[in-house]
Amino acid sequence: MSSCKILYVCQEITPYLAENDMSTLCRTLSQSMQERGNEIRTFMPRYGLINERRNQLHEVIRLSGMNLIIDDNDHQLIIKVASIPSARVQIYFIDNEDYFQRKFTLCDGEGSLFADNDERAIFFARGVLETVKKLRWVPDVVHVHGWFSAIVPVYLRNTFADDPVFKNVKIVMSLYDDGFDGELDAKFGQKIASEGVEKKHTALLEHPTYENLMKFVMNYIDGVICETAVPSDELIGCLKEQGKPVLEYQDKATPAYLDQYEAFYRKILANE
Repeated sequence: MSSCKILYVCQEITPYLAENDMSTLCRTLSQSMQERGNEIRTFMPRYGLINERRNQLHEVIRLSGMNLIIDDNDHQLIIKVASIPSARVQIYFIDNEDYFQRKFTLCDGEGSLFADNDERAIFFARGVLETVKKLRWVPDVVHVHGWFSAIVPVYLRNTFADDPVFKNVKIVMSLYDDGFDGELDAKFGQKIASEGVEKKHTALLEHPTYENLMKFVMNYIDGVICETAVPSDELIGCLKEQGKPVLEYQDKATPAYLDQYEAFYRKILANE
């Protein structure tokens, strides 16, 4: 069976952030799918609490320097890279002084969401896709992890839909128990629309809660993998209504679950 080119877009990855279900899975998938003969690229945000010296991050000058306009403001895109020595996996980091220098991830020291998380997510999504274009690397599958990465499918099916790099790509989203309280910025939907994204489904973002964001993104994906044994009934109902393929929660206690992930990628690719 031929190998796949898989782009992993991750909210977090160990060892750069603390171990949890998401960060561990993102590392495991990147390493395991590469060892199985697939070609992979993996991206995550360069949060300010990541120690660059300890983790040996360095800037990739040829990929950096582009300015991305978010809500009429210019933000410079900086690309850094590091390798996980024991895994022989290279990780690309999306960085920007305005969005990723603070010493936290998505919440401040009091546990409150950053007010600009919507713009940070937009910048991350666009940064990943612009960098993949510069790499001249054409993925078969894009697999997004975490709500912060969820804007990637929206851009793939709109702004980048006719780009030769992404024209035939299939999109898989992992659905975690990573919901947040409250809402993202009230103008989130307007910012997305102004980026060239169709307004057809943006009514869901009039109240940008976690559930509404996930429902919005589900319009643009080809399949979902449940990373929680008890996913939201509301979101599963939305998936069933749309008839999207779903891989049920896989026990991570044995490596056999990786066979299921790889088979799911093949299933999505075969579903033309």
